[in-house]
Amino acid sequence: MEQLRAKKGFICDMDGVIYHGDRLLPGVKEFVNWMYKEDKKFLFLTNASGKSPKELQLKLYRMGLDVDESHFYTSALATAKFVSRQHPGCSAYVIGDPGLINALHDADIMMTEVNPDYVIVGETANYNYESICRAVRLIIGGAKLIGTNTDLTGPSEKGIIPACRALVAPIEAATGKVAYYVGKPNPLMMRTGLKMLGVHSEEAAMIGDRMDTDIIAGIESGLDPILVLSGVTDRAEMEQYPYRPRLVLDGVGDIAES
Repeated sequence: MEQLRAKKGFICDMDGVIYHGDRLLPGVKEFVNWMYKEDKKFLFLTNASGKSPKELQLKLYRMGLDVDESHFYTSALATAKFVSRQHPGCSAYVIGDPGLINALHDADIMMTEVNPDYVIVGETANYNYESICRAVRLIIGGAKLIGTNTDLTGPSEKGIIPACRALVAPIEAATGKVAYYVGKPNPLMMRTGLKMLGVHSEEAAMIGDRMDTDIIAGIESGLDPILVLSGVTDRAEMEQYPYRPRLVLDGVGDIAES
């Protein structure tokens, strides 16, 4: 634990680590206060693409946690950065919520349904058969398929719901094309997070509640992988994977209490 507490930077997942729905998890305030007190660099890195950093900041503020907007980074922002660097001035057909649409717009990516360079898919409730069919036609016509993140499912107030990869799956099946996913565990997103913190990977920890995104992202990017049991993964599920976190904690509050 002392080795973890000595880290200069912390990259934290959000849902299942910081909050559940609209409820702040136990020990989170103490953990954030500890990071401020110890002058730690920290970033909330989420695969959720539907909300902007400002919206995430306001969400935490309503829960009683005041954190600057600069401490948030999303798969939507990572996707916009990737696409704009790969193909400056490109166009895209987008299936996603405002967080993704605004990130792409801010990166000067034109949204269109006519001969786009890309079809970009993120989490959204506005997903229907018509949008699937349009995406399939555009990809067969030459557009490249991008997914914001590899999560198959995600939490909601009503329980588990399909996430990005589940929404992309029928498009992949119908076209025979495989999407490129930008969010965790893609090292591109992790390297951006480290640059934002201004620390080396060996000086940072990745804290998350999912083995298939957070923990593998930490391992593959050289960060100390820390699993918290406050989210979707329990010890029995952890044992099913061929890789392991360095530490398993009940929640992030354990770090502040040590």
